[in-house]
Order: sequence, then C-alpha cells, then structure tokens
Amino acid sequence: MTQHTGVPIEKGCVDQSQTIMEAMRVIDASAWGIALVLDESRRLVGTLSDGDIRRALLNGATLEFPLAPYIRRQYQAVGPEAGRAEVLDLMQALRMRQIPVVDTSGRLLGIHLLHELIGAVERPNWGVLMAGGKGTRLHPITEHLPKPMIRVAGRPIIERLVLHMVSYGIRRIFITIHYLGHVIEEHLGDGSRFGCRIDYIREAEPLGTGGALALLPESPRHPVVVLNGDLVTQANIDQLLALHHEGGYVATIGLRRYFHQVPFGCVDLEGGLIRRIEEKPVISRLINAGLYVLSPEVVERVPQKFFLITELFEDCLEREERVGAFEIDNDWIDVGQHEQLRKAREGTYWHDQVG
Repeated sequence: MTQHTGVPIEKGCVDQSQTIMEAMRVIDASAWGIALVLDESRRLVGTLSDGDIRRALLNGATLEFPLAPYIRRQYQAVGPEAGRAEVLDLMQALRMRQIPVVDTSGRLLGIHLLHELIGAVERPNWGVLMAGGKGTRLHPITEHLPKPMIRVAGRPIIERLVLHMVSYGIRRIFITIHYLGHVIEEHLGDGSRFGCRIDYIREAEPLGTGGALALLPESPRHPVVVLNGDLVTQANIDQLLALHHEGGYVATIGLRRYFHQVPFGCVDLEGGLIRRIEEKPVISRLINAGLYVLSPEVVERVPQKFFLITELFEDCLEREERVGAFEIDNDWIDVGQHEQLRKAREGTYWHDQVG
C-alpha cells in the first residue's frame, strides 16, 4: 500500500501497555493529532487523541498512568482499496481529520490525513472538466440528468473529479456545461465547499470535446489539466504533470491499455497456406483515456467552433512538436454505456480487463 503521509507510520504508533506520557510523545512526534495504539501483532487496538489525554488529566490521571483505560476502542478505519473520494466522504460525514488504514486482520497499514487528501500544496495549474455532452447512450438515466451527475459510490461523477483535482492541489477549475448544465452548476456551486474555485463555461451550442477551451476567460500561464466529465479514475495527476514538464511536451495524452478477446479462433495465412491457428486471442491496444495536459500555447490554438480535441493533437504532430504519452495504471473507467456504469458502481473498474 502507498504510504499516505510523509511521516513514517511507526512514529505515530504506541503500544497498548505504555503510559499517557509515551502517547503524548508519539502525538507530538507525528503531528497527526492522534496516536495509533497497537497490540503485539501490530493490530490496531484503537486510537488516543490529544483531546482524550486532556480529558484524562482533568479527571485526575497523571502522565505516568497506563494509557489502556483511555483508548478509543471503537474506531473508524478503511481498507487499502478505499479511494480518495470514499475517504473524503467518510471524513466529511464523521468530521474526522485522520483515518487509519488496516488489512482484513486489523493490522495497521497506514493513515489518511485530511490535509494531504485535499492537497497540501496549491498548484498554479488550472483544471478543465468537459461536462457538456448529452450522454444519449445512457438513456433513460440521462433524459433528466446530465451524465456527469450520475452517482457512483454515493457521489456524482463530476464531484469525484473535482475532489480528485483538489487532492492534487488544483484549486481553480473550469467546467464546460451545455445539456442540463444548470443541474451541475446548482450542485457544485462556486466550489468553496470542495476547497477550490469553480467557474463555468457555458456552451450556447455543442462545441465538441475541445472547442469549449476557446471560451476560457483568459489565457493560461501554466499547463492545463483537461479531463472528460464522465471518468471514474484515480489517475496520478502529480506524475502526469511531472512527465509533461520533464519531457518538454507541448501536449500529453493519458492512455489506458485496452484488452479485447476475439471470440473466435484466428488463422494466419501465407501464400494460401495456413501457418498458425490461435484460439480466441487477446488483442492489446493503448486507447485515449480522456485525460490530457495542454501547454498554454496549444490551448490558444483552439478555434471557437465545434472542435474535437484529437484534432489539436493531430495539429501538434503535423507541426512535429513533442506530444507525450502517460499510461494510466490506476483505476480508470469511462462511464459512457450502461455496462461501464454497472462496473463503476460495483467497483470492478478495469480489474476484469479482458472484455
């Protein structure tokens, strides 16, 4: 599991046989606000906060008292598979700033900290979410609901994407809207409750997957992160931006490996003779994952008309400019059809990659 804090997990742990003083030292060393109390098998017994210690001292305890009577043994934890959006949901609902991560046996694996999940460092990059499409392939769901507002794991897709950007320090986000755009705007508002500023680009008529970029209110000064508004993904935006910068690319495309199993036996011929028979082979291709980084000079080339974002990349290639490729190995699914929506809601994503 990825460590969810810059502090080694051991610094925040204390044995259940130790004293209040030792728990205080652990809380001070980790700066998490709590100590994680373990047994001899590294199973999480409970937690002890600085507030718990303060109340114990007010009730007559001394620093040399054993901490065991004051442990909060009814604690909230998550498994290693929990994503950012799910953890943020839980923290918001329970008003928590820390959530331990444990395995199925209760052994401690790590900790989620609220200030890290919402992005400790603010980036200068803008984020753009393309959310103007009609989502006709998801009728009847999208007859009265824009596709980005479909809920996955209790949260609208567009809200998940906003929180995902915010968790990587992107605090200014533009959302392109057209079909039932007021529903998105009413739900997200100005973004203040999600820790960011949201501005809306309203398309008077559909402008395709790229045309709305021409409606940005001013020219960006830093590379822009662009995501399709129907993605459920944990793609690492830190790594994406780092690759774009280090490669000296004018544009970078997020890619995902797609596997398709041919449901028939396939035959290779040579001069009319059969040379090879392969039963139901699996074909692997890299596909456009609907996630991009565009340098400012490329954004300025977008015409204010119906325009596919792929045309922008084709233009870059014709100019012999450097276009980067970022392969996404985290969870990713494009919720464009009923079967994909089912997988997203079940949390299977692309774990069943042959289809």
